Amino acid sequence: MKLRKLPSDVHPPLLSPAYTSTVERAPRQRPIPLPAGATELSAPRFDGTVLYPGHDDLTKQVAGGEAAGQRIIVTGRILDENGDPVPNTLVEVWQCNAAGRYHHDKDNHDAPLDPYFRGAGRLLTDAGGQYRFTTIKPGAYPWRNHSNAWRPAHIHFSVFGRTMLERLITQMYFPDDPLLGYDPIFNSVPTERARERLISHFDLGVTQPEWALGFHFDIVLRGQEATPANDE
Repeated sequence: MKLRKLPSDVHPPLLSPAYTSTVERAPRQRPIPLPAGATELSAPRFDGTVLYPGHDDLTKQVAGGEAAGQRIIVTGRILDENGDPVPNTLVEVWQCNAAGRYHHDKDNHDAPLDPYFRGAGRLLTDAGGQYRFTTIKPGAYPWRNHSNAWRPAHIHFSVFGRTMLERLITQMYFPDDPLLGYDPIFNSVPTERARERLISHFDLGVTQPEWALGFHFDIVLRGQEATPANDE
């Protein structure tokens, strides 16, 4: 795979002053491009041994109960820069619960923990590059970036791809969320067209009657139409 310059209008800059933590962690000098070697042109390979009980249903991973909140089904495809599917790649997801709190000892948000929700899943794409998992819609939560700052509802995605040049960590947002316009992480993506690629689409065909709403979210790993990197 040939190393190509990243498009300037897709991924957020390393320094985004409105996203205050980047002021401390962004490099003070311009990054130095390095030629791609064997490390960049390869990637780990995974099989079904990395999966675990309930890996694709985050609502039923804890014995004795089921996660609280609005059930949703999220599905989509992992694609390369040519629009071709990327089969057999590892997709990992993590999120907060319906009240806006992560199952993590560093999360001190004054919201209830759900004893039946751990908030993490793991999937392998099928031969057509498709993934699918069941979860609950995450809540918004405060994050102290600025006065009265709240993160929009989102789900984190990690995708390995076929080489480390395709490695992507991003976030999926929900349509019509009023917090998107106020969120400096989402808005660090430089163009509206690229930001739209981070927003899932409601899918009635995926929705299951009287049980769960469906959302569709494709991820493109490289190229001008790539899904932007978008992580906390």
